[in-house]
Amino acid sequence: MATLDQKSPNVLLQSLCCRITGKSEAEVAHQFQYAVRVIGNNYAPTFERDEFLVSEKIKKELVKQRREADAALFSELHRKLQTQGVLKHRWAVLYLLLILSEDPRKPSSRVGNYGGLFAQALPRDAHSTPFYCTRPQSLSLGHGERTAALVGSVGTSGISSLGVYTLNGPTPQSLLGGQVPPSAAGAAPTLGSRLAWALPISSSPSALAPPSARLPLGPPVPTARVIRPRQDADLTGEVHEAALVRDILYVFQGIDGKFIKMNVQENCYKIDSKVVLCKSLRDTSSRLAELGWLHNKVRKYTDARSLDRAFGLVGQSFCAALHQELKEYYRLLSVLHSQVNPLREEEAPQVHRVFLQVEDEHGVTMCTESSLTLRRLLVWMYDPKVRLKTLAALVDFCQGRKGGELASAVHAYGKTGDPQMRALVQHILCLVSHPILNFLYRWIYDGELEDTYHEFFVASDPNVKTDRLWHDKYSLRKSMIPSFITMDQARKVLLIGKSINFLHQVCHDRTPPGKITPASKPADTPKDAAELLSDLEGAFQEKIDAAYFDTSKYLLDVLNRNYLLLEHLQAMRRYLLLGQGDFIRHLMDLLKPELARPATTLYQHNLTGILETAIRATNAQYDNAEILKRLDVRLLEVSPGDTGWDVFSLDYHVDGPIATVFTRECMGHYLRVFNFLWRAKRMEYTLTDIWKGQMCNAKLLKTMPELSGVLHQCHILASEMVHFIHQMQYYITFEVLECSRDELWNKVQQAQDLDHIIAAHEVFLDTIISRCLLDNNSRSLLNQLRAIFDQIIEFQNAQDSLYRSALEELALRLQYEEKKRQREEEGEWGVTAEQEAEEKRRVQEFQGTIPKMRSQLQILTHFYQSIVQQFLVLLTTSPDESLRFLSFRLDFNEHYRAREPRLRASIGATRGRRLSYI
Repeated sequence: MATLDQKSPNVLLQSLCCRITGKSEAEVAHQFQYAVRVIGNNYAPTFERDEFLVSEKIKKELVKQRREADAALFSELHRKLQTQGVLKHRWAVLYLLLILSEDPRKPSSRVGNYGGLFAQALPRDAHSTPFYCTRPQSLSLGHGERTAALVGSVGTSGISSLGVYTLNGPTPQSLLGGQVPPSAAGAAPTLGSRLAWALPISSSPSALAPPSARLPLGPPVPTARVIRPRQDADLTGEVHEAALVRDILYVFQGIDGKFIKMNVQENCYKIDSKVVLCKSLRDTSSRLAELGWLHNKVRKYTDARSLDRAFGLVGQSFCAALHQELKEYYRLLSVLHSQVNPLREEEAPQVHRVFLQVEDEHGVTMCTESSLTLRRLLVWMYDPKVRLKTLAALVDFCQGRKGGELASAVHAYGKTGDPQMRALVQHILCLVSHPILNFLYRWIYDGELEDTYHEFFVASDPNVKTDRLWHDKYSLRKSMIPSFITMDQARKVLLIGKSINFLHQVCHDRTPPGKITPASKPADTPKDAAELLSDLEGAFQEKIDAAYFDTSKYLLDVLNRNYLLLEHLQAMRRYLLLGQGDFIRHLMDLLKPELARPATTLYQHNLTGILETAIRATNAQYDNAEILKRLDVRLLEVSPGDTGWDVFSLDYHVDGPIATVFTRECMGHYLRVFNFLWRAKRMEYTLTDIWKGQMCNAKLLKTMPELSGVLHQCHILASEMVHFIHQMQYYITFEVLECSRDELWNKVQQAQDLDHIIAAHEVFLDTIISRCLLDNNSRSLLNQLRAIFDQIIEFQNAQDSLYRSALEELALRLQYEEKKRQREEEGEWGVTAEQEAEEKRRVQEFQGTIPKMRSQLQILTHFYQSIVQQFLVLLTTSPDESLRFLSFRLDFNEHYRAREPRLRASIGATRGRRLSYI
């Protein structure tokens, strides 16, 4: 024990280090020096014992970590703790919790700051020579001694200062320019031996000389250290953090470093597994290396697309936006490189180590070196990493897209709750959408479309002729419509430019576009584009609407004023849809002799002359000459057995701008409807002739009582046919044509553009085609109706034959009676026996034909009624409500229902449905 007591504390401490580590004295030099620092420190920070202040700091720390729920829970627990008297020193417990919660690895934490006081690295060649101390009782230094020791080390040694100011007691003047207090100067001889541990074995002799032999102490001057050749690893082979920082900065630019290289198989930057490195530095380096991978991804996309002309203006704008972001990224990297500044020994033989004076929240003053560490890089590169991630995700999402589709992809990525990410995407969107807005303004104000790379959402087909310009030349590329432009806005944009081109090329209107609609300020810069994109439902919508209304109104005015569009619509109704009654009736009267002939014997010029005669003889003569000259006769294709009624048709020639509304398809529909209406009108005309024949011959045939039954049968069948045709004519004329025409006229009056008129006209024709039983769904109904029309023609032929035979018989009988009367007046016998026998034989022969006529009428009546019954069955099962109502009018007295069981079931079911609706 005596021997142990006689040993100095230095020797005992060094022996303890050797015993703990199991190494020799030379090998534990570093550990021993650190132990001396720890034992010699008497840091006792002062702080305010305020419980409220400590609790508020804890809650602030929780809020910084986005743990608001934990902060609220802590506040509640602290409130409950204050209500109980269990703990007397609550502030001390809270302060302990605050200190323990901090991460010692963070430079900004208290633990890290205090640990920095003792973490000063010693030179690599530090010697393990025993230290000599004049005060063996204690290793600790007093305030004055510690001050003198610091000054002495600066003034006498060749290494840099410890960088530690006094921690308690009076604060000395700055080491870089203050004077040493006398007390410190007096203590210097004693403290010199105590600080001998801080000097390397290779220091100059004057550094190890006795204090009396050293130079007098003066104002401290920063000492320079000689930079040795840079070493990337220590004696144990572990890589220094500074070397990793240099590698990381290269990786940030996509360049392989010395230790961190791109792994092609795994497509990521990795540190070689052979490199000796602690896990924390390896993980941090891997996290930072992700920026290099993200940079490469973005840079590869821009390099590949920048020279691709087919990528278009929108794609080039996207690449320019990415280049702009990379430029800002490179600017940050240049700042980081300036922080590292790896100077070579031959270029900078001496440098000054720089220390920053830091004062923590407790007033503790300390010095930290302004070096670039991985931790600092991780903090500084957080925002750039988020931006690069956004750019890389955009690059992936935009692969294979161009034009408006690319703008839609960028716009879709801006729908996020992160304000920084949203601002970045919005900035890129402004640059990307700038070419699209320029396309749009040139299109809506000048009608020009210069879309070389097919990026705009309006497409043009140069192969389309002028007569199909409105329908086929311009169209929407739906895939290229940006998502920030609605379909309604895109349709209006298409119509604006299409209207301008239609006016110039089809209507030959030479009015400048600037007079049609005043051009507003275009998006000359991305800033203008940003202003428009920020107000898509305001200023942008107003510009589109203004150009749309002005251009469309001007186009409709030109069509109505110069090309009589509305007058042509009315002419179609009057002539092709048989609305001009006096003209149609007179035309039928004039054409009847011609159309009764075989179709092969008709000549179009003869029919055209009859048409002109009918026009001059009716109110049609007062129509506009521009309309009348377009009215013409057309002969359909002739089939065997056709008469003129089957092939005759009116035609209406359209050309120029009005052909845009009355297209070939529309005129084909008009032709089908005219043929149907012409045939129905012929049935009405035929039944009128039948009725007139019956009325005229009724008195003549009273002298032939044997015909009364047959004539009565003819009257009944004719009445059925007249009722059927009248109901059909009423349905077609009023419920179909007039109602549809009224809807068309209202829509035309309210139309805002030419497309609205075209759409309303097409709906009008489709409605007529459907309700006139001319569509594919009504083919069976149409076949039944045509069969009914054929039965009417057959009935006319049968009645004409009956009346012809009856009138011939009547004429013979009258001739016989007249001859008889004349012979009696001459005083002779009226007839001879032979003549009387001949007359009786002829009368008997005529009477023998009456049963044949009666049976023929019965067969005709049966066929007609069976066809009507089938027609009614089809009507009652039709999905069209107007056709079902037509069946009620055709069989208003249930005459056919009594003869057809299916009709009774169908009508009953229909009435049941009607009652259920009610």
